[in-house]
Amino acid sequence: MPIGKSLRKVTKNISKSKSAIHPKGRKFKQLTRASLREKKIAAKKELRSEQKQHDLLIVAFFQDSILETSRLDIKIFTIDDMKAFIETFIARDDQELQDLKDSRRPGRPASNKQMLLEARREQECGFYSAGWSVPDLTNEENVQRLRAWEGSFGGVTSLKFVSVSEKS
Repeated sequence: MPIGKSLRKVTKNISKSKSAIHPKGRKFKQLTRASLREKKIAAKKELRSEQKQHDLLIVAFFQDSILETSRLDIKIFTIDDMKAFIETFIARDDQELQDLKDSRRPGRPASNKQMLLEARREQECGFYSAGWSVPDLTNEENVQRLRAWEGSFGGVTSLKFVSVSEKS
């Protein structure tokens, strides 16, 4: 009989048995494996969901940046413009972070919000130094697609991306 991998199948199979499950028995081990697998899959799914949200955040920021009234007539952007957009994106919480640092009394530990903002800033700086995958604004067709983008993750697949780093 094949080993059931999903928790639903294993619990269904175990529910058919009339006696209690022995802690060192085969069915108990199957149940343990299946529940650990479910937890691992759920954790990976959550991590992927967070990554998608972060990717959408940078794309939405780029869209807002190119939709500003002063930039509507520009058809393509340079790499330096894209670097400026990324640096502005990274610095978006600097004022709030500085306010949190100023409001904290000397000798007191940093608040949770301050630690989260600092960690996010460090992570984004790491992405930027390694090469951040952002929409390619040097292509006119891609700029038009980004301007027409409606905010869904499915619409991001039509965009071309390029890796931009501090040194490029």
